[in-house]
Amino acid sequence: MQMEFAENVPLAPFTTLRIGGPARWFGEAASETDVAEAVAFARDRRLPLFVLGGGSNLLVSDEGFPGMVLRVGLRGIGVVGQDNPTGKNIVSAGAGEPWDAFVALTVEQKHAGLECLSGIPGLVGATPAQNVGAYGQEVSQSIHRVRAYDRRTLAYVSLGNAECGFDYRHSVFNSTERDRYIVSRVEYALTPEGAPAVVYGDLKNHFEHVEPTLSDVRLAVLEIRARKGMVIVPGDRDSLSAGSFFKNPVAASAALPRIAAALQLPEEQIPHYPAGNQQVKLQAAWLIEKAGFRKGYTLGPVAISSRHTLAIVNTGEARARDVIALRDQIVDAVNRRFGIRLEQEPIWLGEPLPRKGI
Repeated sequence: MQMEFAENVPLAPFTTLRIGGPARWFGEAASETDVAEAVAFARDRRLPLFVLGGGSNLLVSDEGFPGMVLRVGLRGIGVVGQDNPTGKNIVSAGAGEPWDAFVALTVEQKHAGLECLSGIPGLVGATPAQNVGAYGQEVSQSIHRVRAYDRRTLAYVSLGNAECGFDYRHSVFNSTERDRYIVSRVEYALTPEGAPAVVYGDLKNHFEHVEPTLSDVRLAVLEIRARKGMVIVPGDRDSLSAGSFFKNPVAASAALPRIAAALQLPEEQIPHYPAGNQQVKLQAAWLIEKAGFRKGYTLGPVAISSRHTLAIVNTGEARARDVIALRDQIVDAVNRRFGIRLEQEPIWLGEPLPRKGI
């Protein structure tokens, strides 16, 4: 064993919410060998193991985590090949690469496919698990292959796009095979000199009379996210958040007349998008606002962002239980008003697991 493991390490500094108790054991992997050693360390001691990325989509219990927390810090970026049928370049990035810096590099090198995902905090390795998406793009549209350590076979494997089981904020990594794989590297199939994706309403409006470049779209996304408090800026209170705290709910189309009746609005005024199988995707932020929550709403030491109702922020001294209290207040209000139950997007780490809203 060459890796070093520390005891009782506070986890709050490793999260964008700045909330959470200590990890019983903590280690940082700089290589694939380190990952295997960390798994062996946890297995030999019968410890639960949690893989930590940038901590931007995480809510840690006040009591912390009684197992092993492994922060994956593998680096390295490069073009490793070409997808012959499509002509796309295969760009590889280590799981520990900061996501936004990687997106910026692909845009600078005029590779299309990730430009709308600018400004999202966290690391590359976390993007396949949640099928990270924003402004009309999801990583599932560009992921070519994921290299990961299989904790079942104790060997590295390579999973193609179809094997990842991608869906909205969903993959095998956070569902059927949760806790099985530790991502070490991700390959993206990107279009050299490709046109940017301008399909989301905010971007269409921004470029109504302009043909934007990839750089134009990246800058526009960063500007829009900043207006909504969805970019981490040191010293900005709204940055102490986990980004979007609730998933946009998918409901049966029959929910639309129920919501319209509750608000005495025509159905066409309810923001929604087709989701297949007679279902629609609704906007969680809109539902939260219509349930009576305003931007800046405060409950003790936590608040709804002053810029976006989808984010819960730590106003300075919050604990996990404070976040959960506000979360449950929002979930209950939306459910009572519209019959829609919102689901929490950030991962919960710790025991016991508070079930409401997850």
